[in-house]
Amino acid sequence: MYKSLIRPLLFRFDPEKVHHFTFSSIRFLNNIPGIPSALRSAYEVSDPRLEREVFGLKFKNPVGLAAGLDKDAKLYKELSGLGFGFIEIGTLTPKPQEGNPKKRLFRLREDSAIINRMGFNNGGVAAAVERLKKNPKGKNHVLIGGNIGKNKVTSNDDAVGDYEICYETLYDYVDYFVVNVSSPNTPNLRELQDKEPLTKLLQTLQDRNNSKPKAKPILLKIAPDLTDDQLLDIIDIVKVTKIAGVIATNTTISREGLLSENKAEAGGLSGKPLAKRSTEVIRFLSEKSNKAFPIIGVGGIHSADDAMEKLEAGASLVQLYTGFIYEGPGLIKAICKKILLSKS
Repeated sequence: MYKSLIRPLLFRFDPEKVHHFTFSSIRFLNNIPGIPSALRSAYEVSDPRLEREVFGLKFKNPVGLAAGLDKDAKLYKELSGLGFGFIEIGTLTPKPQEGNPKKRLFRLREDSAIINRMGFNNGGVAAAVERLKKNPKGKNHVLIGGNIGKNKVTSNDDAVGDYEICYETLYDYVDYFVVNVSSPNTPNLRELQDKEPLTKLLQTLQDRNNSKPKAKPILLKIAPDLTDDQLLDIIDIVKVTKIAGVIATNTTISREGLLSENKAEAGGLSGKPLAKRSTEVIRFLSEKSNKAFPIIGVGGIHSADDAMEKLEAGASLVQLYTGFIYEGPGLIKAICKKILLSKS
């Protein structure tokens, strides 16, 4: 129904406007008695064989929502009801910011892809915390990752302070952290992926983390455009700073092999064209590190087979973003069923 009826209708309109409309629609539907349980019944696959324990956290299934869709933690409960095992919010910054000028979100239909140059548009970390306070503990708790970044006006020299603010503000309300230095849409941000500044940033956060009564997992989200030497640096940095793991990968600046007319738009590319490179990065990190740390695989997952490729390459968990938009919530169910089938 989604691909034959709902998606063709939504794809007739501006992507960013559709995003806000879809969020409002999902929220409205979930306020109708009986609808939340009906959605869970339709999309959620509940089976103990899907459970995963990764970096000290228990996931009900290994399929999560990647950062970028629910930036401000406005819909994490409702999205969890579609079958996700965990939800990653953000990227959040200390101060609210509008992001880059519109139009900044583009569908590449012929490539089953999206280009975005949103620029960390969000309402600020403090506003997100007010919504996260409503996430119950115990059985109905939604496992949340907090993806954090720096404000556009903050220089790279002062960037560590922005990440510290986000860490401290979110600490009580998220289950794990993701340090985002790999978005191509904030000027000079990717320079923080260089070995020296990245080690300093992660070590500073890890020192804060270790001073807490209970340290929480800190992960690093990396770009797919890194060279093998840079990926080897990432392995060394993870070893030195003892962070919990890596998310591979963010969007790419590559435009190789694209067919769509609007392929030259500036921004980060996500979707099917990213699948191969993302899996290559996962496999490289897993093999070269001798599986020393967990990897969350994201990038180009549009089918259950795509997800299995990531898991077989060395990912412990996977995340959806563009594939969720193109394929709908049935994709989560399909992946979970494929995993169960592989165990039978």
